Amino acid sequence: MLALRSYRPDDLDALYAICLQTGDASKDATELHSDHQLVGHIYSAPYGVLEPENVFVAEDDAGAAGYIVGTHDSNRFTQRLEQDWWPALRARYADPSGMTEADRGRIAAIMQPEKTPADIVAGYPAHIHMNLLSRLRGQRVGTRLLDMWVTQAKAAGVSGIHLGASACNSGGIAFWTRSGFTPLREESGVVWFGMTL
Repeated sequence: MLALRSYRPDDLDALYAICLQTGDASKDATELHSDHQLVGHIYSAPYGVLEPENVFVAEDDAGAAGYIVGTHDSNRFTQRLEQDWWPALRARYADPSGMTEADRGRIAAIMQPEKTPADIVAGYPAHIHMNLLSRLRGQRVGTRLLDMWVTQAKAAGVSGIHLGASACNSGGIAFWTRSGFTPLREESGVVWFGMTL
């Protein structure tokens, strides 16, 4: 049985685990990282902690295996990260010696987060991240999670959603394209997409 449901605080470990297991352009990034929370610190956990109302989880008999996270207001969320999320992590990872190259790349993103192009945020103020473990792929689970997120975003008056996909993630790019997102441009290995609501 598969359940799609709202996030609960006890899902936080699953957000970290799923993010790691899909953190290499949808492939497992576990072997790349000595610190298995680093990917989740950036792409999943802060949403569960700071905006849990905008997180939905896919759970089967073996446990949580997918999620969609996001925010209705990217600029406000960026401010909250600077105030409530990044400071403790920046202190925790002040000395990255002995860590893997992939770890150091994630730490650099914590120390100086990459900025979404301002014109994309202006046109599509909300953003999302979605990941599914392989056992849930090909069953329209991603489509159903996206529909849940879009429905609640529309009800909240959100005008548009953006996301960035790794340019080497062909499966993800195909999914977002057929799910109603328009490719906007590619920059620094990221394909930016937007959807008007």
